[in-house]
Amino acid sequence: MEQMEQLRSRCLSCNQCPLCETRHNVVFGVGPENTGVMFIGEGPGEQEDLKGEPFVGPAGRYLDEMLSIIDLGRHNCYIANIVKCRPPRNRDPLQTEQDACIGWLRQQTAIISPRIIVCLGRIAAMKIIREDYRITREHGRWVQKNGIWFTAIYHPSALLRDVSKRPDTFADLLSIREKVREVCPELLQMQ
Repeated sequence: MEQMEQLRSRCLSCNQCPLCETRHNVVFGVGPENTGVMFIGEGPGEQEDLKGEPFVGPAGRYLDEMLSIIDLGRHNCYIANIVKCRPPRNRDPLQTEQDACIGWLRQQTAIISPRIIVCLGRIAAMKIIREDYRITREHGRWVQKNGIWFTAIYHPSALLRDVSKRPDTFADLLSIREKVREVCPELLQMQ
């Protein structure tokens, strides 16, 4: 716990890229450190920037609904983003911004030691799973690297914009629940 708080404290004063000049808050991450599951998005939006917490706007409320379907939530999984500061006008984070910020996420991941990482959207999947990841073709597929299981699902904001993607995502969520049952079943008892 102390290790994560020290990391958070250092991250709050980060100025490694120009996003620090326009942020209201650094959006570090939320959830228990002793979890086996991490969800990782691309970067904070307006509501997240104002509150300093990931996934609290409309997409965040939808993510909470999605997780509740599979008995997960902020109480038993960790939620973070690749970049910790909001890109202007919610544009995709630039590669230079991702590169400047990825060290914070790597340190968070090292502290948490998750057994499952779920990427939320294309950008997170391309940064974490594979550079040429294609979310429309590969969502819901599992890969294992260094003892960690990885998958990606559509970003909640994409699901709000395009309801036709929801049935695929529901199937992906059920696959995540099965993987959690297999790899870290104790999380499903944390209610």
